[in-house]
Amino acid sequence: MAVRHHLIRVGPGAVWDVLADGDRYAEWVVGTSESHPVRGQWPRTGAAIHYEVRLGPVRLDNETVVRYCEEGTRLELEAHAGVLGTVRIAIELRPWGEHCLVIVDEHPLRGAGGRLHNVGFEALIQLRHRTMLARLAKLCEAEARTPGSGRRALGQVTSGSEADGAGHA
Repeated sequence: MAVRHHLIRVGPGAVWDVLADGDRYAEWVVGTSESHPVRGQWPRTGAAIHYEVRLGPVRLDNETVVRYCEEGTRLELEAHAGVLGTVRIAIELRPWGEHCLVIVDEHPLRGAGGRLHNVGFEALIQLRHRTMLARLAKLCEAEARTPGSGRRALGQVTSGSEADGAGHA
């Protein structure tokens, strides 16, 4: 089971704002691109996002489903990884002084990934988590330095001139 933690130098609310935006999943999750919500109200339980994984010329369409959500503190996802099966990804946010300690716990649930899981596979997941958490930290910390960075409330959808910030005081 791959567990990794990372201290992000913003409060848990700022980290949650990024996690709660399904359109931004590909910005911090290693290996994904072009994410967008497809069902439900992300990140509420049962909601899903679609994302694409690109491996050279090969493109794989996948989906991640929210299995548990405790708003602001915990998000548990089931990511479908094509022929490898599914994995459980639990993300916990803990206040750490004025900062946020993010703990990620990932392990295979179904399919070939569970049968192939070994020490080498675990090491690859740890490397992926290190990169993923560094991306998440960079994104959250950059937004904290930029007032009015366009964060929106849980489930709020923007379109047209609202999406690009027009019409805001």
